[in-house]
Amino acid sequence: MSLVLNEDQVMLQQSARDFCREKAPVAVLRRIRDSKDPTGYPTELWQAMVELGWAGMAIPEAYGGFGFGYSGLGLVLEETGRTLVPTPLVSTVLLSATLINIAGSEAQKLEMLPDIVNGETIIALALEETAIHNPLHIELKAVKTGSGYILNGQKDFVLDAHVADQFIVVARTEGETGRQDGISLFMVDANSVGVDVQRLNMVDSRNAGNISFVDVEVPDDALLGEENRGWPALCRTLDIGRIGLAAEMLGGVQEVFERTVEYLKQRSQFGVPIGAFQALQHRAAIMYSEIELCKSLVLKALHELDRGDEAEDIPALASMCKAKLSEVYMLVSNEGIQMHGGIGMTDEFDIGFFLKRARVAQQTLGDASFHRDRYASLRGF
Repeated sequence: MSLVLNEDQVMLQQSARDFCREKAPVAVLRRIRDSKDPTGYPTELWQAMVELGWAGMAIPEAYGGFGFGYSGLGLVLEETGRTLVPTPLVSTVLLSATLINIAGSEAQKLEMLPDIVNGETIIALALEETAIHNPLHIELKAVKTGSGYILNGQKDFVLDAHVADQFIVVARTEGETGRQDGISLFMVDANSVGVDVQRLNMVDSRNAGNISFVDVEVPDDALLGEENRGWPALCRTLDIGRIGLAAEMLGGVQEVFERTVEYLKQRSQFGVPIGAFQALQHRAAIMYSEIELCKSLVLKALHELDRGDEAEDIPALASMCKAKLSEVYMLVSNEGIQMHGGIGMTDEFDIGFFLKRARVAQQTLGDASFHRDRYASLRGF
C-alpha cells in the first residue's frame, strides 16, 4: 500500500485541524479543568462535532453513519490529540459504537447506533477491574434468572463513566477468571438500581470513573451478542481502540514536537538561538525520526482496519502501534518539558498538559510493556 492520504482524507484532516485549532484549542481543556466543570467536556463543542459527522465517521451508512471508515476516524482523533480536546469520541464512538457494530444484533444496531451518530446518547465501555490493563481478568458476575440476569461486581477506570447514559458491561457468565470463554456483554442503563458511579480526578483532566454493580437486574435483551461468547468481539474492539488511541497520541506527539522546535528557534542563550546548539539538534533529530516511524505505523494500521476480511494481522499491528506510540509520546513529552527549561514546568505553558495526557494515554488499553509482551506472544515467542 501507498502510505499517503488520498484527496478526501487530506480535506478531512485539514477541516478537522482548522476546527480544533479555532473551536477547541488547549485553552478549552484548561477552562474545563479550572472551572471544575461537572460534565468534564464542553457539550456545545461535542454537538458541533456531531453536526460535522465525526460521531458517525466509522459507523455504516445502514445505521445512520457515514462509512468513512477507521482511516477517517483516525485522522479526526489525530487532530483532537493535537489540541487535547476532551469529548466522548474515544469512549462512545471508537469503543462502544465499534463493539455494538461487531457484537450486536441487527435490532440492537438499529436501535443504538443512530443515537450515537446523532449525539443523543453517551455509552461507556466498562471493562477494567485491575490497576493495569488486563482484559481477561473479569470477575464481575452475571447470573441468569428467569427473566434476565443479575450483575454484581466492580469496574475501574471507565472512560466517561459519570456522564454515560448506558454502559457496555463485560461480565463473566461462566468459567474462571482469565479464560476467554464465559465472557458476555451487557447493555446496562446508567440509572439502573444498584449502579453507583464514582468520578475520578484524572491527572490529564479527562473523564473517568469507577462503577460498582450491586444486584443490578437487566432483561434478556440486554445481552449484546451471544452468551459466553463475547471475547472475540471484545478483543477485536480493543484492537481497533488501541489503533484509534494511537492515532490520537500521534497528534499529541506531533504538536509537542512542533511547539518545542519553535521554542528552540525563539529562545536565545549566549546571544544565539538555543536551536543552534548541536546537542539539542541531535535530540530533535531523534524525535523527528521516531515520529516519522509512528506516522507510517498508524497509517498502515488504520488502512488495514478498513480492508475488512482482507486485513493483515490486526492484533499484531494494534500492539505495535500502542507500544510504539506509548514510548514515543513519553520521549517527546519529556523532551518538550526539558527543552522548555524551567518555564516548561509552570502551568502558564500548555506543554505540561501534553505530558499529563501522555501518561494517562500510555496506560489506557495497555502500556508499552503489555503490548511488547502481547506482540511476542502473538509471534510465538
